[in-house]
Amino acid sequence: MVESVGTWGLIIGVIVLLFIVLYFIPIGLWFSALVSGVRISLLQLFLMRFRKVPPGIIVRALIEGTKADVHLSRDALEAHYLAGGHVANVVHALVSASKANIDLPFNMATAIDLAGRDVFEAVQMSVNPKVINTPPVTAVAKDGIQLIAKARVTVRASIKQLVGGAGEETVLARVGEGIVSSIGSSHSHKAVLENPDFISRVVLEKGLDAGTAFEILSIDIADIDIGKNIGAVLQIDQADADKNIAQAKAEERRAMAIALEQEMKAKAQEARAKVIEAEVQVPLAIAEAFNKGNLGVMDYMKYKNIMADTSMRDSIAGEEGRKGE
Repeated sequence: MVESVGTWGLIIGVIVLLFIVLYFIPIGLWFSALVSGVRISLLQLFLMRFRKVPPGIIVRALIEGTKADVHLSRDALEAHYLAGGHVANVVHALVSASKANIDLPFNMATAIDLAGRDVFEAVQMSVNPKVINTPPVTAVAKDGIQLIAKARVTVRASIKQLVGGAGEETVLARVGEGIVSSIGSSHSHKAVLENPDFISRVVLEKGLDAGTAFEILSIDIADIDIGKNIGAVLQIDQADADKNIAQAKAEERRAMAIALEQEMKAKAQEARAKVIEAEVQVPLAIAEAFNKGNLGVMDYMKYKNIMADTSMRDSIAGEEGRKGE
């Protein structure tokens, strides 16, 4: 019984030891590389484990490069992996570029990959250009009519500008700016509708792909819709503003006239008060004249007769005026 347990323990130990050996020394991977024409030693595969580099990624990359007649360095591939790069994408891109006769050195491919761009997709775009649809771009012609345009931009990746070059967003922004400028310079929206290729020519002549990671091959206007009559809307708004200003000025003049009227009424009341005040002084003056002997009874009676005669004439004049009306 004890001998049986020891035998099984020995077998399990051998299996575990064999698994560890095969993990650190991938003989199957080494054999695949050997039959594929890649010369790499078991010692290097063993040391890759300690360098934290998966041997499978490096060996498969070397096999792909060898089969495509692309020279690759094991040390360079390991360094790119340790730098955080995508080894498989870089090798796919190098193979595709070689088959398409595109000049793409290994150092440039790794730099593009480390810059955060998909180098394999960039090579595919160099071979097969990509079509980018712009969002609706709104612009106003000189006659005040709003136009809404959509364009299709055909671009090809520029390998040499991928590192440090602007992306698709910049290209779309520049194309949109060019569309707005070309429509805005048109005297009539009808001219734009009749010749939409005018926009394409104007935009292409601006060299919008400068400093970007793409080369613009063509700009095609896919659709143009008529929007609002901005000129008429602005004129209506201006007319409303002028009307409000005129009303405000008229209201100001009316308020000033009312204030002046009130002021004149106050002055009239003040004058009446002064007259009444003066009339109050007449009896006092007569009394004083009596006391001083300057006015006699006959003089006073004449004064009263004159006042009565004046009052009668005023009343007669008032009645004749009412009859005339």
